[in-house]
Amino acid sequence: MKIDVLGVGFDNVTMEEALSRGRELLHGEGAHYVVTPNPEIVEACRADAEAMNAVNGADLVLPDGIGVLYGAKMLKTPLKERVPGIEFGTAMIEYCAQNGKSVYFLGAKPGVAETAAERLKQRFGGLNVAGTADGYFKDDAAAAERIRESGAEMALICLGAPKQEKFMARYAGATGAKLLLGLGGSLDVFAGVAQRAPEFYVNHNLEWFYRLLKNPSRIGRMMKLPLFLVHVAAGKKG
Repeated sequence: MKIDVLGVGFDNVTMEEALSRGRELLHGEGAHYVVTPNPEIVEACRADAEAMNAVNGADLVLPDGIGVLYGAKMLKTPLKERVPGIEFGTAMIEYCAQNGKSVYFLGAKPGVAETAAERLKQRFGGLNVAGTADGYFKDDAAAAERIRESGAEMALICLGAPKQEKFMARYAGATGAKLLLGLGGSLDVFAGVAQRAPEFYVNHNLEWFYRLLKNPSRIGRMMKLPLFLVHVAAGKKG
C-alpha cells in the first residue's frame, strides 16, 4: 500500500517487510531499484518532475526521515515506521555476503568506495565485491556499463539526491544488476569517513540534530524540514 506525501508514494512497510521485499527483488527477474526519500528529497521532487517520476518509479520507496513520518501522520495516513536507508542497505549487504551475491559500490569521493568495500568485507566475511568507482564521472552510460561488466547482482548508487534516483531510473536495466539501492552518503559512513549519530540520537529520531551539531553549515539544508511540514499542512487544508 502506498502512502502519498506531497506527491511521493511511500511504501507502508516495516524494516523487516522492506528487507523481505528487497530479497525478493534481488532474486527476481529484470532490474529493480530502491529509493529512501527524506523531507529534503521530497522537496526536491516537488521542484523537479524528472526526480518525482524517478522516485515514484522505484520498486520500493522507503521513508528514511522522521519528518516523512510526521508528515504522513499529519495527513492522517500514518506510516508503520521509519526505514533508514543505511540500515536497510547494511542488512542487504549482509544478506548478499551470506548468499553469495556480488555487490558494486558507486559514489563518494575518490578512494571512499574502495575503503568502504574493504571495511564491509572485514565486517561481513564472504562478501563478494564486484567493483567500486567514485562518483566523479561525467558519462552515466559508461558508469552503468562498468557495473554491467563487473557482473554485480546488487549495486549501491551513492551519488546524492536526486542524481542517484535519476541515474537508477534511466540506467537500472543497463547495469545488469538485479537490485540497485540509492543510499546517498552511506559510503562515507561505511568507509569511516563520516560517523553515524550515536545510538541515543538514532533511538530518539534526532539524527538530523546530531548532524547539525557536527556541521552547522547544514542549517540551510535542515530548513527544508520545516518547509516540508508547512507544505504538508497546506496540502492538508486543501
